[in-house]
Amino acid sequence: MGKKSLMVLVSILLVIGIVAGCGGSNSNNGGAQPSGEPGQWKDGTYYAEGEFDEKSGWKDVVAFKVENGKITEVNWNALNKNGGLDKKTYSKQGKYGMAAKGAQSEWHEQAAKAEQFLIEKQDPKAIVINEDGKTDAISGVSISVDGFVKLVTNALNAGPVKPGPYKDGTYYAEEPDFAENGWKYHVTVTVMNGNIVAVDWNGTHKDGGDDKDTQSANGTYGMVAKGGAQAEWHEQAARAEQFLIEKQDPKAIKYTDDQGHTDAISGVSIHVKEFFTLAEEALKNAK
Repeated sequence: MGKKSLMVLVSILLVIGIVAGCGGSNSNNGGAQPSGEPGQWKDGTYYAEGEFDEKSGWKDVVAFKVENGKITEVNWNALNKNGGLDKKTYSKQGKYGMAAKGAQSEWHEQAAKAEQFLIEKQDPKAIVINEDGKTDAISGVSISVDGFVKLVTNALNAGPVKPGPYKDGTYYAEEPDFAENGWKYHVTVTVMNGNIVAVDWNGTHKDGGDDKDTQSANGTYGMVAKGGAQAEWHEQAARAEQFLIEKQDPKAIKYTDDQGHTDAISGVSIHVKEFFTLAEEALKNAK
């Protein structure tokens, strides 16, 4: 074989190698390849979080379990940058309102179909993603699923993680009666991977109308204008919620008086004893 023929052969082999290498990547999942193979995943609990979307304010989170090498339970959810309810609970309460805007079903219902599809296929690569982040692979799902696929892939690559002390789920508690001021508080706590990831503290009034969060946000409650407070009620409540997420224990709070005020949370002058008492009650079912 002459030198020229040898160079042609080498060039052909190089081209074949490059093509084969390109064919091995998965553009739909950012090139990420989960460790292991479907049906042979390492047993354990998996968890991953995305980043907050600047436009929507939500960030995807996913938790799932692998037993005997197979994905058996999947929970796809989202958290809001302003705190409060997780996306599934927000959707179930009708506040996300996709159906009212023309969607065939609500967000939590479509998320459940994506979760079930993953359990059936056992492989995030089976969810082929379009350029707009959506998929035609799952019937009845029109929401973006690229965040879901990416997080499942990332979690499988990272391997099992140690869960926190609580049982996964959404937990609720409310006061039995309305207080003298007409308000009755309630708390919703969401647990994923054994940790508190979302908390919502709110109140309803005996005379009806908007909840306390809404009245505070639209200026009706008016703590700053009427009482000279440093921040509105919903802003201070959000700080208390974040404190619980950071501490992971409603008993971690210390009060400065019998009314339930605290110096432990910067920027919070409202009494918070009702909140932490209800959070502790809700979490009794998570033990």
